[in-house]
Amino acid sequence: MNITEQEFLKFSSYIRNNFGISLSHKKISFLTSRLGRLLEKSNFKSFSEYFNFVTEDASGEAIIEMINKITTNYTYFYREEKHFDFLKREVLPYIKERERNTRDLRIWSAGCSSGEEPYALQMIIREFFGDQNRQWDTSLLATDISTKSLIKAQNAVYPKESIEKIPDSWKKKYFEKYDDDHVAVTEDIKKDVLFKRFNLMNEFPFKRKFHVIFCRNVMIYFDNHTKNDLINKFYKFTEPGGYLFIGHSESIDRSSSQYKYLQPAIYRKE
Repeated sequence: MNITEQEFLKFSSYIRNNFGISLSHKKISFLTSRLGRLLEKSNFKSFSEYFNFVTEDASGEAIIEMINKITTNYTYFYREEKHFDFLKREVLPYIKERERNTRDLRIWSAGCSSGEEPYALQMIIREFFGDQNRQWDTSLLATDISTKSLIKAQNAVYPKESIEKIPDSWKKKYFEKYDDDHVAVTEDIKKDVLFKRFNLMNEFPFKRKFHVIFCRNVMIYFDNHTKNDLINKFYKFTEPGGYLFIGHSESIDRSSSQYKYLQPAIYRKE
């Protein structure tokens, strides 16, 4: 099924305004390939008819399905591992000293996809605090706009090859066999990750600020204006001395952000 230029502009404008995702750099063929089969399967006669269906669906399920189709949720455990090394070496020791009285650690995995990132973060936290872990509030928040990804994250079942970068001792401690080709995250780790569906374009509802925010490989979908606005919202909800981690293929316009650059893809609020 073909999409007209006018229909493409209608879709791209709606998606950018509501979800911050920019399709301006994509070709019409991108939207056709991502949504065409869905339209045919559901017997829509045109992209305009499908657009009306999506925008008029009171349940919101049609919009979620559309977003799931046009975003790519690709990740694996310990992706961009230098970030995790920096977290262990620099960030957690700083927070442990700073919050030694409250024993409260607040980390947000924003755009958590299918859960590999927040689960890996939780494993690092367990290893760092060791026997003291139960004395701290180390539960972390993980959000994504895709319900499909969140369901997979909550199920916490992954192909064996996705944990190749995980240390062998962690594989034994934090994973269990699911079947011949898959492993599952242990319940002990799962219980300390809170998954929520959240659109980063919405106002942040949080009452407290975060010590660490991970938002990696999410802003590649955003135009510069949307990205700068989001970075400034992150800054507002970062504790003084807190950290922001973004993807290595992403960058922050330092002239429009108050974050201090530390090293590639790692920033700090002073």
